[in-house]
Amino acid sequence: MQKILNYINGELVAPISDSYIENIDPSTGKIYSLCADSDDHDVALATDAALAAFPAWSNTSSSDRSKVMLKIAALIEENLEALALAESIDQGKPLWLAKNGEIPRAQANIHFFGTAIEHFASEAHPMGNHALNYTLRTPIGVVACISPWNLPLYLFTWKIAPALAAGNCVVAKPSEVTPMTAFLFSKICIEAGLPKGVLNIVHGLGPKVGAALTSHPNIPVISFTGGTKTGAEIARVAAPMFKKLSLELGGKNPNIIFADCDFEKTVKESVRASFTNQGEICLCGSRIYIEASIYEKFKSAFVEEVKKLKVGDPLLPQTKVGAIASQLHYDKILGYIDLAKEEGGTILCGGKTAAVEERCKDGFFIEPTVIEGLNHLCRTNQEEIFGPVVTLQKFETEEEVIEFANSNNYGLACILFTENLTRAHRVAAAVKSGIVWVNCWLLRDLRTPFGGMKQSGVGREGGWEALRFFTEPKNVCIKL
Repeated sequence: MQKILNYINGELVAPISDSYIENIDPSTGKIYSLCADSDDHDVALATDAALAAFPAWSNTSSSDRSKVMLKIAALIEENLEALALAESIDQGKPLWLAKNGEIPRAQANIHFFGTAIEHFASEAHPMGNHALNYTLRTPIGVVACISPWNLPLYLFTWKIAPALAAGNCVVAKPSEVTPMTAFLFSKICIEAGLPKGVLNIVHGLGPKVGAALTSHPNIPVISFTGGTKTGAEIARVAAPMFKKLSLELGGKNPNIIFADCDFEKTVKESVRASFTNQGEICLCGSRIYIEASIYEKFKSAFVEEVKKLKVGDPLLPQTKVGAIASQLHYDKILGYIDLAKEEGGTILCGGKTAAVEERCKDGFFIEPTVIEGLNHLCRTNQEEIFGPVVTLQKFETEEEVIEFANSNNYGLACILFTENLTRAHRVAAAVKSGIVWVNCWLLRDLRTPFGGMKQSGVGREGGWEALRFFTEPKNVCIKL
């Protein structure tokens, strides 16, 4: 059985303990590989390699760093088919989604920051004839990048790309639930000629590897994407050590639908925003608020479209909803569906496990689930489920739906459907959310800031925001 090894100092190496975690294919429920079960000793080894590599890499010209990154981007593109298949098997998403979405986005992440670094500039502030101030932006050192399981290579590269482009060295921890593409990415980095120690990948469990990265005295920067509870623990440990933190955390996003929307497009886009990647995207719109005058019409059309979604083997082209990423998460989602019933919700469709035949008969599949009749303050509408579950609720006025949208502790994304431009601007400004999509969903420009408010995180990723985060600003004042 294949062993997923660490990537330390330019080489693929076994964990020091020689221990491994079983890696499950969620579509079959069966073990298909073994993932390194690393600990603080492996983190120490990787950090030492990164520290040793930092002086040379940080002094490498931006154009030379760019060249290596563009080689990596090209190799991702060359290996699209293999990477997409690995991602589908590892995470449970439909193969077509990995092939057309996740892997191309991973390639774009590396390419974007590999080119952006050549255009990154700092500021100058002349003081007339008295003095000149200018800002130097320099690499910080060793960065810890901790990425989640839902969009494995996509979010892994989203973190490491700006860190490497800015001249830092990285110790990265991919999720132990979905480690395969990070392992394949290690091989790509070796082939591309990335200098030893510049990127190190340590696989393993959060309480061992993640905790060791968070508390390591020689890692001054942490970039984390994952659950809010884990983010709070990272902040608790890192804050007294004065580490620089970027925390992209959970979401429980409102999808606000006004009566003047383009109805057919709104229904189709809302289905996509609800159930893409089995609803396992922090940006999915899981709280759907519909203006009362079109509530029944929308509910009928939406449920009809949801029932058409094919749940099945992720490797088949007709599958629209694949497997839930793990047994643990599968049980959590089903628990929330039971909770919704207890809270008085009515299941309009779904609400149970999905039977998939042949090789996937023991996989973790849940039918796309639509629920109505719940109060906006109930647990089902307040807590992040992160699965193929959405709720419907009607609203009467703009003021009421803004109150509904802002009632949650999360503030990552909001989706808004209306043909009234003035209203779109007004509601977008009033909703407490880091991202607002109007008449669309998941339309991303990598130059824009990405992140959330409230318990959805601290800081912003993307574009110049990311390159600024991974550099240290220094003002130089010269008296003339």
